Order: sequence, then C-alpha cells, then structure tokens
Amino acid sequence: MMKSYMAKTNEVERKWYIVDAEGKVLGRLASEVSSILSGKNKPIYTPHVDTGDYVIIINADKIKLTGKKLQQNSYKYHTGYPGGLKEVPYQRLMEENPGKIIELAVKGMLPKNKIGRQMIKKMKIYSGAEHKHEAQQPEIYEF
Repeated sequence: MMKSYMAKTNEVERKWYIVDAEGKVLGRLASEVSSILSGKNKPIYTPHVDTGDYVIIINADKIKLTGKKLQQNSYKYHTGYPGGLKEVPYQRLMEENPGKIIELAVKGMLPKNKIGRQMIKKMKIYSGAEHKHEAQQPEIYEF
C-alpha cells in the first residue's frame, strides 16, 4: 500500500512570485493569488500545512472591476459599537487605498483559521510598478 506524502512545515521550499495586476479582473486575480498563497498549485499541497509561496502584487491601482461594481459595490464592516455598521464604496476605496480591495478579496478566499492568517502575511501589495523585494529574486507569474 502506498503512503500519502505529508509536507512538513520546515521542509517546504518557498518561492517569490510577482503578479502584475494591470488590466486584470479583481476576482480572477484574487483566486489565482489565493491558490499560490495556500500552495494548491504545488504537488506537495497538504491541507493542514502552509505550503504556499510569497506573492508580490504590483500595479494594484490599475485593477479592473467588471460591470458597475465600482459604483454599486461597497465594503461593509462593523466597529463593534451599537449602530457601528460602516460602509465604504469601492469608488472611494480605489482612490484612497487600491491595495485594500485586493487584500480583502484574497483574504475572503483563504481559510478562516490560524493557517489562513499566516498565509495572508505572505502577500505584499504595491500601487506602483516598484517593489522592495529584489533581494528575494522573485519570478514573474503569468496566468
């Protein structure tokens, strides 16, 4: 009988990838990035181990939203106080912090547990084409 391979945390080799968000649709970009962060694109994927790689997202301010999502969608959150439901339209979020939209989309696609919180920390988002991770020798990821 063949035994299943289970990856161990200290044996996982992590790569760095650059994803250019220019002209990409938000949801498709987020699902691709979340699979890299969780390691589902690797043959050694193990559900209870973080086998994912690091992702650098550049040109976050040039992301696309299909349809009328930019005008109609909004990010809702609660402050924790009575009547503390806040709503920020995507239009304003794009102007103030375009990386936040990508971060929220990717975070929603990751597991809601300790491993998911660990995975989201491996994502770095930059509004322009510049990033400060040249020392890690990141590869450009195309999809």
